[in-house]
Amino acid sequence: MSDALSAALKVSGSGLMAQSERMRVVSENLANAQSTSDIPGGDPYRRKTISFAAELDRASGGAMVEVSAIARDPTEFPMEYLPGHEAADASGYVKMPNVNMLVEIADMREAGRGYEANLQSMKQAREMISMTIDLLRSSS
Repeated sequence: MSDALSAALKVSGSGLMAQSERMRVVSENLANAQSTSDIPGGDPYRRKTISFAAELDRASGGAMVEVSAIARDPTEFPMEYLPGHEAADASGYVKMPNVNMLVEIADMREAGRGYEANLQSMKQAREMISMTIDLLRSSS
């Protein structure tokens, strides 16, 4: 197997893992989009963000995708007037999670497309490896 093809498989594999982790973070945000505090005036679920970085793999020479950080989004919590809610403060306002469903759905779609692109790249590299092996067999 050629080093370039092996490197392509490794790079695509790292991309698959990174997009999979991104999907997990987005799914967690969506699952907690309505999670408020248990105590009056307390902070609700805070949206998570994910960052990636390129990491050079010295063995293959490829730039691998790595998750560099999973952090909390520092934006303010939206307030809703829900006086009967258990998390309502003295004024009747509840801090809601800073999760925007449209942003999360867009992130999920983008992660899915990134995953599919890496998968397609991996399939192409495997096909090229298979074709190389077939050529070597037929030349013997």
